[in-house]
Formats: sequence, C-alpha cells, structure tokens
Amino acid sequence: MEINETLSQYSDLLYTTTVAIYVLALLFSLFEQAFGAKGRRAAERSKQRVLVGSGGLEDADAPVEPEAPREIGRPERIGRMGAALLVLGALLQLSAIVLRGFAVHRAPWGNMYEYGMAVTFITVVAWLVVIKKFPVRHLTGFLLLPVVILMFINGTLLYTVAAPVVPALQSYWLVIHVSAAIIGSGVFLVPGVASTLYLFRTAHDRNPAKFARFGPKLPAADVLDRIAYRATIVAFPIFTFGVLCGAVWAEAAWGRFWGWDPKETVAFIAWVIYAAYLHSRATAGWRGKRAAVINVVGFAATIFNLFFVNLVTVGLHSYAGVS
Repeated sequence: MEINETLSQYSDLLYTTTVAIYVLALLFSLFEQAFGAKGRRAAERSKQRVLVGSGGLEDADAPVEPEAPREIGRPERIGRMGAALLVLGALLQLSAIVLRGFAVHRAPWGNMYEYGMAVTFITVVAWLVVIKKFPVRHLTGFLLLPVVILMFINGTLLYTVAAPVVPALQSYWLVIHVSAAIIGSGVFLVPGVASTLYLFRTAHDRNPAKFARFGPKLPAADVLDRIAYRATIVAFPIFTFGVLCGAVWAEAAWGRFWGWDPKETVAFIAWVIYAAYLHSRATAGWRGKRAAVINVVGFAATIFNLFFVNLVTVGLHSYAGVS
C-alpha cells in the first residue's frame, strides 16, 4: 500500500514540536521545584523534624496552628503553565502517532522510532494521572528529563522513514504484543523515577546535611514509595501479558517460544527484576530502600531494553527498523 508522505511529514513535524514543548515544560517544572511554595514548605517541615529530634524546639508537643492560606506565587503559576504544556505536548504527540499510523496504513509501532514515540507518550500520560492523584506536580521535570533524552535519541539515532513493515511483522500480534509492551514499558518509567527520588529523600532523612539543598524539597518518602508501588502494580501484569504474547508470536513465526534473542533476554531480566520488587514489597524485611534499589535496577533494564539493545546487538528483533 502506498505511503502518504504528506501525513508522514506532518507527523515528524508534530514529533519535533512535542520535544520542544516538553523541554519548556521541563524548565518550568524545575523552576517551580526550586522556588515554589511546595518545596519551601517541605524544607521547613524537614527542618522542624530535625530541630525536634535534637531538642531545639522549646515546646515540641504544642499544637501546630493551621497554615494560613497562601497566595499563588509566580513559581506556582509557572508550574501550572508547565503542566498545561505537558498536556499540550501529550496531545501533539498523540496526533503524531495517529498521523504516522494513517501514513503507513498500519499500527504505528512497527519500528523502533515509532515504538519509542509510543512508549514516551504512555509515560507522559501515566505521569499526568499521577499528578492528578498526588501533589507532585513540581517533580515533573525529573520525569521529563529521561523522556526528553529518550525522545532525542529516538528522533535522531533511531529515526526511520515511513514505510511498510517487513513480512514477519505483518500480523495481528503486532497490535497485541507490541501495544502491551509499549504500555508496560511506558508506565515502568514512572516508578523508576519515583524510586530514584525516594532514595535521595531517604538519604537526606537519615543525614540532613546530605543533599541539603535538594532532598528537603522532595515529597515525603512514603508518598514517593506509594507512587512507585502503585505504578508498578499497574505496569507489571500488562508487561507480563506482552511477554507471553511475544512467546506465542515467536512460536508461530520462528517455530519456538523462546530463543534467548538479546531483546527477549533483556525483557525477561527486566520482568524478573520487577517480580522481585513486588515480592520484596510483600516481605516486610525488604521494604523501603532495598525495594527502591531493585526498582531502580528494573528502570535501568527497561531503558536499556527500550533503545540500546538495538544499537549494540544484532538479533531476531533487529528488523525493527534501526537505520
């Protein structure tokens, strides 16, 4: 079927525009994180806990007066602008994905460029859900940093012109298996960032002098821990379904369920790591820092499997359009 070059060009333009908007949203979020009231209040509460622990407050048991309403300052307004830009960027990225699909007349994730575009979109959507449920909008910059880096790599090193997929990918499993892998991998980036910030927060809580400028402005460790756990709970069964579908597709296409192809192997390693994380959360002795470390390792494995496996290895998945 003939490729619609015009729609493909519009898709590429929207992708580039999305990256620029995400960069602006990242900068706005970092400004709110650095100068916003949420960060200041978190730092003040952290300082008060330190003073109470050292006996520096005269009356630690005195009732705490409720905070007076605060006016919305410039950092908060800029933070809201960043969140609005994030929503706009997500809509433009969705449009880029849809136009790519119409241009090639198939599911728009038949090569690594399209796959990476879809994964980062899912990550942004998942984060929008998180900031709706938790007061962590000022942390958006830390989530967008890996997203922008991955999108830059995706749009340069992994870019592929719009074209039909090879015969091996002309299957309904392209929709089922790859879409599940996209959703699972995209959501997994959120707990990875949350667990990384959790480690910084707990390091500061144990030693306030450590990360004195950065640590106090992060949310409480239990908030970050809940975000990481709940996001992983959502992503893990979807990712598991994707791995199982991939095995079924491999048996139909190559005559075996598993062949230890590099991408299969790293995906399996990531699955084991996340299974270990969830198991550790169910075991009281492995909650907290140890569980967060496992989640960060899973985050690293996911990033490696998303992009770098196809850049440094050759396997049965190498037909995915890396040029």
